Amino acid sequence: MLGALLWRISENGRLTLIAGLIAGLTMPGLAAALQPWLPQMVAALLTITALRIGHRAASGALGDLRWGIASVLVLQFLLPLCLFALCWSIGIAGTPVALAVMLATAAPAISGAPNLALMLGQNAGRMMQILVLGTALFPITVLPLLWLTPQFGDPQLVLRAALSLLGVIIAATCLGFGLRAVVFPAPTKGQIKALDGLSVLAFSAIVVGLMAALNPALRNNVQDVAIWAILAFSISYGAQIIVYLFLRRSRLKDVAGPLAIGAGNRNIALFLVALPEQVMAPLMVFIGCWQLPMYLTPMLLRWLYKAEG
Repeated sequence: MLGALLWRISENGRLTLIAGLIAGLTMPGLAAALQPWLPQMVAALLTITALRIGHRAASGALGDLRWGIASVLVLQFLLPLCLFALCWSIGIAGTPVALAVMLATAAPAISGAPNLALMLGQNAGRMMQILVLGTALFPITVLPLLWLTPQFGDPQLVLRAALSLLGVIIAATCLGFGLRAVVFPAPTKGQIKALDGLSVLAFSAIVVGLMAALNPALRNNVQDVAIWAILAFSISYGAQIIVYLFLRRSRLKDVAGPLAIGAGNRNIALFLVALPEQVMAPLMVFIGCWQLPMYLTPMLLRWLYKAEG
């Protein structure tokens, strides 16, 4: 019975993500109840994803570090630095919009990025590599940006949050790989399909808690939510389209999909622990809106990744 249910969820993964978004928007009580459990839910999702992928698929040659480190430096350091220079040149460097743009481009890929890769037919093992490497380098790439933008808050708090997330990712990933080796050393197609359904279900549950801040905003000021949503879609989908189209005919064509997914789906919640209260209020609406393009990527950007998948 459970296996059949997970199979059905796997076959309707995109619809399950939409259901999660709708639940987050229409069930504020449930969203508020799940919000405190987000760290545990993210850890569970990482464990399930690692269980589904397996350590063999996620392991890479040492040569991967060359393109991996270079990609992280471009996406998490040079890109936000160029955007900061642009915002400064037009006089909006200190505004919430500029800060939102910085947050959305300075952070590493979201913890659910391997799930997006699986749903889009991309190499989830490569995506896991990019996720771990980007998170590991985040304390280094973010330092100059913290110095340039004091609105980010206390650098020690940001770095502490980054190191904590890295520890969670490593622990959850190792647990998932260990379970795979013990429980599913040679999984059948049916077991893989059930694990796909379980990962989609976990990914959908997380968005319910992430949407908690968006419910009051929708009731109070729909216009502001619409503006933040347009900004979120522009950044996320703009980054994915540009990175994928640029890389798909380059020497990095084999990782164009994972890098594009990582470029447009960032873990901006890392910064919440360090933002001053007066800055956090408008950005919480943006963070809620930021979930929309990410969770709709398997539906709205399927055409982009179809050629590789």
